[in-house]
Amino acid sequence: MNSDLSSQQVKDIGEQGLLERLQRFCPPEIIGDDAAVLETAPGKSLVVTTDVLVDGVHFSNLTTSSEDAGWRAAAANLSDLAAMGASPLGITVGLGLPGELRVSWVERLYQGMTECLQKYNTPIVGGDVVRSPVTTLAITAFGQVNPNQIIRRSAAVVGDAIVVTGVHGASHAGLELLLHPELGQNLKDVERTALIHAHQRPQPRLDVLPILWKILASQCPMPITGMDSSDGLADAIIQICRASGVGAVLEHRQISMPAAFDHWLTEEQALAYALYGGEDFELVLCLPQESALALVQHLGQGAAIVGKITPGSTVLLHDEQKKFPDQVLSLSQGFQHFSQ
Repeated sequence: MNSDLSSQQVKDIGEQGLLERLQRFCPPEIIGDDAAVLETAPGKSLVVTTDVLVDGVHFSNLTTSSEDAGWRAAAANLSDLAAMGASPLGITVGLGLPGELRVSWVERLYQGMTECLQKYNTPIVGGDVVRSPVTTLAITAFGQVNPNQIIRRSAAVVGDAIVVTGVHGASHAGLELLLHPELGQNLKDVERTALIHAHQRPQPRLDVLPILWKILASQCPMPITGMDSSDGLADAIIQICRASGVGAVLEHRQISMPAAFDHWLTEEQALAYALYGGEDFELVLCLPQESALALVQHLGQGAAIVGKITPGSTVLLHDEQKKFPDQVLSLSQGFQHFSQ
């Protein structure tokens, strides 16, 4: 074995580099999306996704109660199912806990998970508990989808409109307000509360799926492209373009952001929050123009067409008012594990 390679540390190659190395151990037709799809019975497919959350990385007592940590963990997994077009069936929960942790903390964690899951009739169906020096929460979620309604990252084609299902940047803004209460002095109480709520209690967009299927029902069967924006809007569009072998142009002025940003953040800060903040858990979908317009009209509340799929491989942010120069978007500008 090459000594240079054998001495590499995880931080040397980062999250994306590590994922690339590990993907060779998995069937190529299964991995690469927000969840794995396993054929089970005729006309149905099982969708499986796993998320691991670690104290001090994904949640903290400074910003997140145990109930909110539970809600966010459940929401993240349900969002991955929504990103695949799947309806949830159940989740299992793996816990790594220090022995000194209060039992009441763990019970409140489960209460938060349950409050989120109940909205979608999703039970906790099992799990495991082990001793760990750091509180760790690993959830595996199971869903079901019709094979012709699977949403994948790899089917975008030139000319598709890029649709987002809601505003971006709210969750990151809420986190900043929790970490730095002195910020946002111009915000109204209701605006501050709404932004913090967006961070602590995100909503997986399972509600979008029935509307999407109804709109697409009148069209010829076609692959559906998309993912969620849990790692940021820019990340989602770049990942879709990479998987589909295409590029994109994103229109600066079409990106929906919270109205509260107008009298709090500079335009540059607001755009950075929206593109790279992450944890908004909206869906990013690539659809024919007519279907995209119909979906946006049905959803309202911040849903928008934010760009289009183009030839090539470059993902470009464009400002039609020419106030800002065109900018090539990249994954390095957002959060990546092991690079912080």
